[in-house]
Amino acid sequence: MKDLETTEDIHKIVSTFYDYLLADSSISYIFTEVVKIQLEEHLPILVTFWSQALLGTGVYYNNLTQIHLDIHHKSALTPELFQIWLGHFNAAIDAHFAGFNCERMKTQALNLSTVMQIKIKQENNK
Repeated sequence: MKDLETTEDIHKIVSTFYDYLLADSSISYIFTEVVKIQLEEHLPILVTFWSQALLGTGVYYNNLTQIHLDIHHKSALTPELFQIWLGHFNAAIDAHFAGFNCERMKTQALNLSTVMQIKIKQENNK
């Protein structure tokens, strides 16, 4: 398998990732009931985020932390949900690609998950 190299590669990963998430009833409710995500609008935002993070292209302006804190206020984002999220994210990468950039993407996803959980814990302790 080849390493991810383009925004099209990132789109393939993100699209596969959401296929996995939405098929998993243990987490899909966050996207279908709590946030009621519109994939046709959301996927390009995620592609921009990851394209900026991995390829240095795109410009992502949203406050990722605040978005997740807002979701957490509607429905608890537990450590278990983050583990499910990471599992599906890594599986989506592994389904299509392998290489240095893939490992960077997995590491960055783990880092994001960790930071989000810390921020949520801090929010809960206020």
